[in-house]
Amino acid sequence: MSTHFGYQTVAEEEKAQRVGQVFHSVAARYDVMNDLMSVGLHRLWKRFTVGRANLRAGMKVLDVAGGTADLARAFAREVGPQGEVWLTDINGSMLEIGRDRLLDDGQSQPVAQCDAEKLPFVSGYFDCVSVAFGLRNMTHKDRALSEMRRVLKPGGRLLVLEFSKPAKPLVPLYDLYSFRVLPWIGQKIAQDADSYRYLAESIRMHPDQETLAQMLRDAGLDRVQYFNLSGGIVALHEGVALS
Repeated sequence: MSTHFGYQTVAEEEKAQRVGQVFHSVAARYDVMNDLMSVGLHRLWKRFTVGRANLRAGMKVLDVAGGTADLARAFAREVGPQGEVWLTDINGSMLEIGRDRLLDDGQSQPVAQCDAEKLPFVSGYFDCVSVAFGLRNMTHKDRALSEMRRVLKPGGRLLVLEFSKPAKPLVPLYDLYSFRVLPWIGQKIAQDADSYRYLAESIRMHPDQETLAQMLRDAGLDRVQYFNLSGGIVALHEGVALS
């Protein structure tokens, strides 16, 4: 079986390895690059996501592909010491940075290296599951979404923050930025233009807003809706597990 790695077609088993290499390469500069690439907007997108989570003290949260723990740290503050926030990622280099950032915050939350397509948690455990800028890198997005749905409690919420399809007037400038400016920044700051060229391509191969909304429904989620952010450059999808 084959799948996409950016604009390339590769064997399914090869994609996970190549994505892993990308994130091993960019881990040390990941947060700096996020600020540069988005001109700081990623912080606003994540703040909106935390607000939509509607967390309360004592809740249990799973952050899938949570990397350097931006969301996990914010969630931990929301649920307080009585709550539980699991930071997970398939990439050990990213996860180490996220774990250290949680500890720097004084948050001793659990951390697990795992595959989003095979989550090592019992069904119906979490009040909220999030994945931010990670779904597009997964080989079988439908399997990952089904797993996230499985571990939600009845009434629990899934939040998917991801790059999406921008409004048409933005496309020419967005393409210029993605394929010319972004790799140049990647080379200058992270000494890795190829990884950021892949990231730009992976965004173009990701499902658009309506397609992803239907994927959430197909995974068994209800009350599915999405919010376009920054003209649709990013979208937050959410769904509720009613049973």
